Amino acid sequence: MPISPTARRRRLGIELRRLREAAGLNGTEVAAALGWSGTKVSRIETGRVSVHHGDVGDLLDHYKVTDDALRRELIALARESRQKGWWHRHRDTMKAGFDSYIGLEADAAVIRTYEAQVIPGLLQTEAYARAVIEATATRPSAGHVEKKIDIRLARQRLLTADDPVRLHAVLDEAVLVREAGGPETMREQLVSLLQRSELPNVTIQVLPFRGGAHPAMDGPFIILEFPDPVDPDLVYLEQATSGLILEDGDELAKYTQMFEKLTNRALTAEESVTLISSMISS
Repeated sequence: MPISPTARRRRLGIELRRLREAAGLNGTEVAAALGWSGTKVSRIETGRVSVHHGDVGDLLDHYKVTDDALRRELIALARESRQKGWWHRHRDTMKAGFDSYIGLEADAAVIRTYEAQVIPGLLQTEAYARAVIEATATRPSAGHVEKKIDIRLARQRLLTADDPVRLHAVLDEAVLVREAGGPETMREQLVSLLQRSELPNVTIQVLPFRGGAHPAMDGPFIILEFPDPVDPDLVYLEQATSGLILEDGDELAKYTQMFEKLTNRALTAEESVTLISSMISS
């Protein structure tokens, strides 16, 4: 699976931070020495901005990095990180931060998600996605809705690629009961869930109402795990107007533990299939 420009930018930032710390420097000192703004180093190291390969060369010179192979690798990463992902042309329809999430999702090896209100985007049918997008859009113009549907369906190719992402979704029972788009749309969506659950890389568990209160009652979340150990896992939280990416180790540990508890409380994958099937036939 090719590495997305967003993931390249993140990996470059992690490596540049490591080299800065190895040189015994802080970001303020580096910015002052290179005549940069105080926040530029931080934004590069956190992957928030793409960086020109010339700036990377200046950083490596300042850190006294003489390893030619490493210099070539990082400068190549900088060039590649400035490319545009397929989603870039639709940025005007996305909430703040979601384009970054898509770029990272595209490079993930494992996606673990808990949803409390809707079917996860990677598992939505077109009709269900349209109903959800129209219901949640502030200004639901036809063009805006169609672009968002195109993005959602394009993301789903991750599940059936040659090297597919592994998806583990825990769905609150409310997700299956809350009707979106009418009875036929909902039935089609539940049938599609069963079909997706047959994929070897997809696990779907339902958290039943009878389970009572649980650790994730504060809301849905997504954990991304990457194939290269160099790239640390992260958590994504989505709000009405923006998305937030969490990379702090303590926060990640909290959400990882929370997901484990949810999977233990939820129905097994087999029991979940039985429940979804009963909803279709009722």
